[in-house]
Amino acid sequence: MRAVGLITEYNPFHNGHLYHAQQARQCSGADVVVAVMSGNYLQRGEPALVDKWTRAQMALGCGVDVVVELPFPYACNSAPIFASGAVQVLDLFAPHLDCVCFGSESGDLPRLQQLAQVMAEYDSAAADSHHLRCGQTFPQARAAALAQCGHDTSLLDQPNNILSLAYLRAIKQLDSDLRPLTITRRGAGYHDLTPAEGNIASATAIRHRLVTGEPVQRYLPESAYSLLLQAAEQQQLVDMSRWFAMVEQACLSADQRSNNCYQMESGLKTRIFQAALVAKDFDDLVTRVKARHLTRTRVQRLLCYLVMAMQASAVDDFLLQPIPYLQLLGTSKQGEMFLRQCRSDFPLPLISNFSRIHTQLNRTYGHDSPMRKQAEWMVEMENRATRLYTLLLPGWRGKSRQWNYFQQPCRV
Repeated sequence: MRAVGLITEYNPFHNGHLYHAQQARQCSGADVVVAVMSGNYLQRGEPALVDKWTRAQMALGCGVDVVVELPFPYACNSAPIFASGAVQVLDLFAPHLDCVCFGSESGDLPRLQQLAQVMAEYDSAAADSHHLRCGQTFPQARAAALAQCGHDTSLLDQPNNILSLAYLRAIKQLDSDLRPLTITRRGAGYHDLTPAEGNIASATAIRHRLVTGEPVQRYLPESAYSLLLQAAEQQQLVDMSRWFAMVEQACLSADQRSNNCYQMESGLKTRIFQAALVAKDFDDLVTRVKARHLTRTRVQRLLCYLVMAMQASAVDDFLLQPIPYLQLLGTSKQGEMFLRQCRSDFPLPLISNFSRIHTQLNRTYGHDSPMRKQAEWMVEMENRATRLYTLLLPGWRGKSRQWNYFQQPCRV
């Protein structure tokens, strides 16, 4: 069996995602669809609407065969790091998985590849210095510099194109054999709050409609909608007011350790503290912290890092090393057969039963090796993130907030 890889968040799974999975299988000729998916926190620095297992189950009910989790330090990070982690994960399934399919507004792979090559040759350090002097965000400075050199930067105006370029660059930088494929994004844009004609709406629009009490059923596959409705009835959707309270607590109680928080710039801790003193809600807090050279997404991620107490040295060290293990979130029957096929070639532990993770890590890495310590740090980070996530669910009924240890992978 051959597989195609998808890089996803599914927040929540909607008709556009269904189209992507179907087209990926068709254009690649693959037998199996493998999705690497963000866990309970997303690339934009926010908690997911529903937990990672429910989102995996949505995907499995709609044609995806295997869902594995993208480790938190990659999932909640900038586009280049997010892409690097996702490509590393998909590479682990080689040679059984040989291509990755991503959606883009452009749909023009040669044009995307050409711009990715230009960006790879671009001096990001010089641009960073320039944007600090001019009060621009890094994406603005990069686009302006590329335009000054005569390059067409219109592709940088749309978020899925930006991620596509990050995937292409990651494939090149990691010397991956993955074959890139792209399909044109249909219907509503990534940030559009208004659904397009027909039954396609962005995940952003769906979440907005849920908040305002508007119907969303037509924009989700039936099985995904059923799971979303069930989560809503059981009060298992994230309460953003609880997230705001958690972020405020982290901002207002920040101590000397927060100076070493991952990606925290000099002087920014004071700005965050002052904003937290008067912020009315999460959106207001982000607005007050945002500066001309900081995007809203960057601010949201910084606030998430504060909540998670992510120390810069530990995260930097982690990102320099290979991923030590993967957590399996769910499989179809076809996916189970595929994983059995991969077993002899798979280079690291694929964890399906978290209660046995320490035994599996000892068997693979021993007790005191550097990779064992790398894995232990990741285990603690994933557990901390999941424990805190349970506090955001009004209807939480679990026996223990160590959710990873008693939740089995979804099976379809």
